[in-house]
Amino acid sequence: MFTLAELTAPIIAAPMAGGASTPELVAAVNAAGGLGYLAAGYRTAAAMTEQIAAARKLTDRPFGVNLFVPGSTDPAALAEVAGYREALRPEAEQLGVALPEQIAADDEDWDAKIAALLMDPVPVVSYSFGLPTAAEAAALRRAGTTQVATVTSAAEARAAARLGMDALCVQGPEAGGHRGTHSAAAEPGTEPLLALLGSVRAAVDLPLIGAGGLGDGARIAAALAAGADAVQLGTAYLLAEEAGTSAPHRAALTDPAFTETALTRAFTGRVARGLRNRFIDRHADRAPVAYPEVHHLTAPLRAAAARAGDLQSMHLWAGTSYRAARAAAAGEITERLSREARSAGAS
Repeated sequence: MFTLAELTAPIIAAPMAGGASTPELVAAVNAAGGLGYLAAGYRTAAAMTEQIAAARKLTDRPFGVNLFVPGSTDPAALAEVAGYREALRPEAEQLGVALPEQIAADDEDWDAKIAALLMDPVPVVSYSFGLPTAAEAAALRRAGTTQVATVTSAAEARAAARLGMDALCVQGPEAGGHRGTHSAAAEPGTEPLLALLGSVRAAVDLPLIGAGGLGDGARIAAALAAGADAVQLGTAYLLAEEAGTSAPHRAALTDPAFTETALTRAFTGRVARGLRNRFIDRHADRAPVAYPEVHHLTAPLRAAAARAGDLQSMHLWAGTSYRAARAAAAGEITERLSREARSAGAS
């Protein structure tokens, strides 16, 4: 089974659902001594297996697949989705799209994904938004897959350890995109990553991966010194040549008009961090705690905004260190950050 000790660079490219993570990005990070992840979130099991096959053609090194663990939404929150739809309707009409009146249940094709990963195992599987069942975890363990749970608190870390996870990705509030809380309704903690690593290290005896706001070598070195065995970076790779980041998103990351990030449920119903824009400001207090229902509700609006290059209506996921992101080949980014971290750790 894969262990973090096999990495020659203690850097993992975070799984970024929605297209940013690609087989090419995985292969490039792997070639530089790190670990690349494919993002299975928002994909069918068939699409996931296609990406796995593509990655295997590009790299012979271990790589990971990240799964979104499906959850359930409180009926009271579901009842608020219709009101949010009405609040969003003027913007949708301005962009020339219709918002869905009915939203079908979405289990992330979970059972089919687990079955596919048991039939044709990959070296690493990580989980966001929760944990698998004990039976699923045991089956993947027997298949030889290393399993990593995303946690945002010591309590979540203890639950993951009891289930037999092999490592934990400790995600701090500085991270871009969705917080990986095990409940969509939970309000994520505010303990900074470095302190959170200490809390989790005191709670469990497992290898830890630090994630959140680690955009340069000094921050990476600090996370490693705080107890992380490796770090996971997402925003740092959004401008990579091999990333599937959209052109508008790339432009926003270097646009001086965007001066800060913000946490919001406005786009998906789950707390996520992105570049602060007018959509976040208008709807920060309106979005119900309904995931993935709000995600599906706003999907046509977000897609239309991206096509139009409307940066004020898009979800522009980014961590707090987004200004440190550089446009370059992913291998070059990995090597540079690893070199900077070694230098900072030695000083």
